[in-house]
Amino acid sequence: MRIISKRTLRAFWTTYPEVENQLLGWYKIMETGKYNNTSDVLDGFSYSRAIGTNRYVFKIKGNQYRLVVQINFDLQTVWIRFVGTHLQYDRIDALTI
Repeated sequence: MRIISKRTLRAFWTTYPEVENQLLGWYKIMETGKYNNTSDVLDGFSYSRAIGTNRYVFKIKGNQYRLVVQINFDLQTVWIRFVGTHLQYDRIDALTI
């Protein structure tokens, strides 16, 4: 999968260095994986859930942080829409961000 953009993750872990390893782990798994549908994503990431059309929320570091992405399976592309603390996540609309 092509992930847009790692820079977003890097900026976040600069502020929250305790989450760097978990975000890098997610990135490496997603980047090397081949996901054709929602079921593939949910099977590959037990700590994720689908929301809306092609949007997914990943619990990071024991649910202390959240990552929201949008996936286009045809293009094999992942767009990072949000990364933040659980409290920050509660303040956004993950379907429209």
